[in-house]
Amino acid sequence: MQKKSKNQDRQSYEFVVDNTPYHIEVSPFIFNEEKRFMIKINDEDTHVFVWDPDAFQLRPLDDESAILPDNLEKAISDKLVKI
Repeated sequence: MQKKSKNQDRQSYEFVVDNTPYHIEVSPFIFNEEKRFMIKINDEDTHVFVWDPDAFQLRPLDDESAILPDNLEKAISDKLVKI
């Protein structure tokens, strides 16, 4: 489900991954001529995702992202690749 927000670039999605619901807010931005995504999960944790050519998917950059479930990372990546 996609919701509109005040910021035209920000998009919101609802995911259910492994029977756990997640509210995801996505804000794309450019850094060093590379498109990145600020991802806010359940209105709490924020992570920066960037394309990983070795994994052929978007991956989080920050160390704190190690706690993210792998299936959630994949679901977020799959959605962002389509937009």
